[in-house]
Amino acid sequence: MKINSLIALALSALIALLSACAAPPPAEKSTEPPPPANLLGSTDELQLVTELSLDLARTYGGEKVLVVLDIDNTLLSMEQDLGSDQWYYWQKALEEEDPCSPLLVDDRLAVQGALYFASAMRPTQEDAAKQVARMQEGGLRVIVLTARGPGFRLATFRELRRNGFNFWTNAWPPQKGFGEGFIPEGGTRPAVYEDGVLFAAGQDKGLTLKSMLQKSGQPFPTLIVMADDKQSNLNQVMQAFAWLPTQVHAWRYTREDAVVEAFDPDKAAALWSELKPPLERIEELLGPDNYDLPPAGSVRKGCEKM
Repeated sequence: MKINSLIALALSALIALLSACAAPPPAEKSTEPPPPANLLGSTDELQLVTELSLDLARTYGGEKVLVVLDIDNTLLSMEQDLGSDQWYYWQKALEEEDPCSPLLVDDRLAVQGALYFASAMRPTQEDAAKQVARMQEGGLRVIVLTARGPGFRLATFRELRRNGFNFWTNAWPPQKGFGEGFIPEGGTRPAVYEDGVLFAAGQDKGLTLKSMLQKSGQPFPTLIVMADDKQSNLNQVMQAFAWLPTQVHAWRYTREDAVVEAFDPDKAAALWSELKPPLERIEELLGPDNYDLPPAGSVRKGCEKM
């Protein structure tokens, strides 16, 4: 009996040992932070975007968080209605409604280029450049994504730098850009990425940004934080990254809403009537190196007097 008991005891111990060896090791606790979630909100304060971005950088790492900022009515605004974002979209809507309206300019992009050259811009809030610098100093990658075309590069960089913005230092690689334009997915015109500023040339901002990130050859960011005054632009970015691991925190910037609502088309048209002759004279004397207005006295196609 004793021998049998010893054998049974030994077998039990052996089975227990084999069971322990066959069992999977306990799962190690993950050190990775939980994945972020998409977010859509609105704010009239760039500091909110800054604080949230810095907090996300502490969680995921600054190199994995890309901050994307619009220019017009987000970082900077024109000093007057003429040549502003709201002026451009008023002209665009007016052309669709009445292509021969006397309030229409002939070739609004050419006119806007002349106005960008001649006019200054102001920051949407006094500490806008400070907020951008805080994100850069916090190790975040920060770039500009503007609907402007590359033909407006010189005036754009002039006003950004005059107002204290420098996006080269913490730009998404390559910092100096690609050196040539590229056609973004779904696009028809060259977009340009230079010194941390991505010129989308009026094309889908989401697809333009995705194409730029692909062209860079870098791993996509874990998270994109975007601020833009137009909801449509935010929607485009969220849609472009919807099926990718990159999540998007999209913030509609509302600080300039009251200025946009107060836009006075008659006042803008009157100011253009005053400015057009001297701008034409400057171009006549110095050449079209900085802007190229339609010829004086030109009439919109299809609107010639019978």
